[in-house]
Amino acid sequence: MNEIAIQRQVSAKGLPSPASLRSFALAALPKRFGELTIRIVDESESHALNKHYRGKDKPTNVLSFQGDAALREAVLGDLVICAPVVAREAVEQNKTARAHWAHLVVHGCLHLQGYDHEQEPEAGAMEAREVRILEKLGFANPYQ
Repeated sequence: MNEIAIQRQVSAKGLPSPASLRSFALAALPKRFGELTIRIVDESESHALNKHYRGKDKPTNVLSFQGDAALREAVLGDLVICAPVVAREAVEQNKTARAHWAHLVVHGCLHLQGYDHEQEPEAGAMEAREVRILEKLGFANPYQ
């Protein structure tokens, strides 16, 4: 059973609707993916999670947590997206907030499926997939 749960721990101007978040995710997911949670958080929660799980002492735009391997078919995982960081990055990168949200949801969903961008050629393959998915959603290449 496919299910996408949306958790909003922060209210902020410019957040995409739950329906938009789901459409961004569905564009990047296989037909059968199980359960996905997208949690929208503030900088404090993002900072704490990023420090605990990645050793990085700052908030970040998106964190991906894969589901338990034993439950892989049932639970894909969780995306934790920091609304203030996304808003700030969109301005800094001269993108619309909606385009940046779409990119980060797609990016996180690909991580949950095992894609990585730490080294080539994996980084190039992941970016190319992101660009194709975002184009289908009507968004420009986020890397240009």
